[in-house]
Amino acid sequence: MNRTRRTGRTALLAALGLVTATGATATVLGAATAGAAAPGCKVDYRITNQWNTGFGADVTVTNTGDPVASWTVEWSYAGNQQVTQGWNATITQSGTAVTAKSLSYNGTLTTGGSASFGFNGSYSGTNAVPATFKLNGVTCNTTTTPPTDPPTTPPTTPPTTPPAGSKADNPYAGAKVYVNPEWSAKAAAEPGGTKVANQPTGVWLDRIAAINGSATSMGLRAHLDEALKQKGSGELVVQLVVYNLPGRDCAALASNGELGPTEIGRYKTEYIDPIAAILADPKYAGLRIVTTVEIDSLPNLVTNVSGRPTATANCDVMKANGNYVTGVGYALNKLGSIANVYNYVDAGHHGWLGWDDNFGSSAELFKQAATAEGSTVANVHGFIVNTANYSALKEDHFGIGDSVNGVSVRQSKWVDWNRYTDELSYAQAMRAKLVSLGFDANLGMLIDTSRNGWGGTARPTAPGATTNVDTYVNGGRYDRRIHLGNWCNQAGAGLGERPQAAPAAGIDAYVWMKPPGESDGASKEIPNDEGKGFDRMCDPTYTGNARNGNSMSGALPDAPVSGHWFSAQFQELLKNAHPAL
Repeated sequence: MNRTRRTGRTALLAALGLVTATGATATVLGAATAGAAAPGCKVDYRITNQWNTGFGADVTVTNTGDPVASWTVEWSYAGNQQVTQGWNATITQSGTAVTAKSLSYNGTLTTGGSASFGFNGSYSGTNAVPATFKLNGVTCNTTTTPPTDPPTTPPTTPPTTPPAGSKADNPYAGAKVYVNPEWSAKAAAEPGGTKVANQPTGVWLDRIAAINGSATSMGLRAHLDEALKQKGSGELVVQLVVYNLPGRDCAALASNGELGPTEIGRYKTEYIDPIAAILADPKYAGLRIVTTVEIDSLPNLVTNVSGRPTATANCDVMKANGNYVTGVGYALNKLGSIANVYNYVDAGHHGWLGWDDNFGSSAELFKQAATAEGSTVANVHGFIVNTANYSALKEDHFGIGDSVNGVSVRQSKWVDWNRYTDELSYAQAMRAKLVSLGFDANLGMLIDTSRNGWGGTARPTAPGATTNVDTYVNGGRYDRRIHLGNWCNQAGAGLGERPQAAPAAGIDAYVWMKPPGESDGASKEIPNDEGKGFDRMCDPTYTGNARNGNSMSGALPDAPVSGHWFSAQFQELLKNAHPAL
């Protein structure tokens, strides 16, 4: 029947081939710092990883002088080191001289304020820490205090990282959740955005290049290093979206991916393997890493293949070649072998899989994928529903068992014979079905509530009129979409329940896996180098297709390519948030 679409993070520049295997081959070294500083500025340069031809480094600059609105850090290498890729700063190099300049969101440094950035580099021979640093032309670290009792052998893991504990039944229980500084900065820059800028959101790894990041976007290691800083002495969850299957999103255009239908080999070796290598680094063993595995994949093989009115040729190809099942199984097996990784598989949403002919067959397909490529159901900690979708968490004004004048609400145009009216009832029912098929009895569910609040002045406060079943349902439903099949940049949508642990039976957490404010797709064709197409469901003038009952798309106008910041959508979500901000 109906389905939705998901989008990736902001576009990431392609990583240089030199550092592709960084996570797989690096050995974490002890901190190598440039020393303390006298008033003016202090720079701490720390080599975080080093292998035979390359290294990774973090740099923290602290302003101990007058406040500055932007910063430039300079140093020179004594050897042949070359910066190949950086994040949280614009880094350039001429000969041995390196210049790192602040970005729009981290340039302001008050007296005593600090900023951090990082990079990967290459070298041969020695890799000495630079001797001199400058901040905006002022020499830093002019007074050096040697560390007390320096270790004679660098530790294999940072001494501040606590040992990994046993896997939690619910990783969110008693834990903080990682706040992505890139999303947070964009949210905070919006009018009213500071009200939610401290909320945790998912980090979308939607391209191979996203693993290493770019000069303007944080890579996976950068996010995990930042998570260690946010963690403190307690527990912290990092939420990652693993989203790059061959032939990705076969029934869509707006969120197509970079890998062709047959490129399962590249998916394994260039995408999953490098992610797994980084997550397995002992440095990150104290983090609880939640992976949401391949949004918009398996349900397509049930609902959008031959024999269905919503069939597409691309989905027939992916069902025939088996690469969705193979890819998901491989990812679950590879990532599930890491002690502190919690895999949650995408299970669509009630407006996609809630019908009798979709529900059971989807659950059986999930088990098939969970036991492919050497994986077992033990590698699945749970499932996630409603990712990047708009389905209401709970409809209070009508239930699936209601009737009006003897007519069941299932016969209303809105419900259309679905078994479920909202995401909570669907998630709990899908959980029970999966447990009956052999998944763990303690299986946990996540519900993405980032855009399903449907508050504001249009939110109903009572059931609809009992004139007939349609007036009853339409007058009382919170979900104000024109049709359940509408999925792109929906007008009238609002932020939903704030992220929270264990909110209901069988539910591990409400999460904001989709970062609010990131577009679902462009409202018109926009050339791009990300493989993202133009889907008419993102066009506000589109009159629909079989997936949305030939209804208007309900999309906001002037939207950018999927994953790019869409200010108008963010403002819509703030305005219609429920609970209200």
